[in-house]
Amino acid sequence: MDFSTLPREAFTLSNVTVLAPDGTLQQGAKLSVNGDTIAQASGGPALDMGGRMVLPAFVDMHTHLDKGHIWGRSPNPDGTFMGALSTVSEDRAARWSAEDVRTRMAFALRCAYAHGTRAIRTHLDSIPPQAEISFPVFRELRADWAGKIDLQAACLVGIDHVNKDTYAATAQLVADSGGVLGAVAYPVPDLAAKLDIIFKLADQHGLDVDFHADETEDPASACLRAIAEAKLRHRFEGKVVVGHCCSLAQQAEAEADETMDVVAKADLNIVSLPLCNLYLQDRHSPHTPRWRGVTLVHEMAARGINVSFASDNTRDPFYAYGDLDMIEVMREATRIAHLDHVSHPWATAFAANPARACGFATPSLAPGAPADFILVNARTLNELYARPQADRIVVRAGQQIDRTLPAYAELDPLMEAHP
Repeated sequence: MDFSTLPREAFTLSNVTVLAPDGTLQQGAKLSVNGDTIAQASGGPALDMGGRMVLPAFVDMHTHLDKGHIWGRSPNPDGTFMGALSTVSEDRAARWSAEDVRTRMAFALRCAYAHGTRAIRTHLDSIPPQAEISFPVFRELRADWAGKIDLQAACLVGIDHVNKDTYAATAQLVADSGGVLGAVAYPVPDLAAKLDIIFKLADQHGLDVDFHADETEDPASACLRAIAEAKLRHRFEGKVVVGHCCSLAQQAEAEADETMDVVAKADLNIVSLPLCNLYLQDRHSPHTPRWRGVTLVHEMAARGINVSFASDNTRDPFYAYGDLDMIEVMREATRIAHLDHVSHPWATAFAANPARACGFATPSLAPGAPADFILVNARTLNELYARPQADRIVVRAGQQIDRTLPAYAELDPLMEAHP
């Protein structure tokens, strides 16, 4: 029987392997769809799927939709972190109009939707005047994509731009947009004071917080611990996410252990970005890289810290590749961070964990949940990770969607050289 097309009415997928929210695999299961909901029974035809796996829709909790797809006009000159910073800064100043940002963000969302993602948090570069351009565009896209992809936005500025005036105005804009307060944390002399400003403003506006931190191989960079201590100091009750945390893996074991203990006490949520960090970290041409760039995910998980993985950048100077495909992130994270051969249910790190960290609805395959899932031609995790699953079927609101990806040629008008 041809399984490339599912019925448009009620149906039951029998003999499927279900990836449950707790990361366990349930073999020989049934999944019934009635309308836009997963049901106890459908009353429609039953299709024997031969053990094929069903995955809940993904949550991609750390992306940069506003930076995405500028590689064609602004490639990273040497693949380094500093090369990425300077190139993006120049491109932003010259090209990031509302139309430019909207077109590239919408393109990226179409890709993510086709691959099976239902919720995304994006960081938006917010150094003035960019915040006043990008946040209105975000609000428009959030409305346009309602019911397809739930969208959140976090402002992004370097920690040295955090002050009581300009950053306070940004915080107000974020609050008015229903967003998340954010910053890039790196060692500065007054780091604790800067963090105090962020947490006070977040508490004042009732906002969650999302940091980039320690995206470096320098073991002296210890912003993660400072963030955990600041959250405890302020008794902050909102959700706090910290991304990257690369330098933690370069620190002495005792120092890293102490930091992770404080992170666990502060109940921080950690997101690792293995594709981007593998690309940028330890790049010292012509030398071969000697480490993978990922943080200590296993040690954190062992302490009960909520750890997730996400896409990060897409076809921009920080990461030249990618397509907001969370199956690609799953496959590569498993290989890069050795998520196999362990008892920890790492499959939760791509849907349930990020939903918890960001406050999105937890993707579920239980009766009563929205019928949003991915059907793959794989029966085990090994088979899932062995191939890209380009022939996957994505079901949203009980209907199989058209997975045709947008052509890069659509972006050609934006790829002209800087004026």
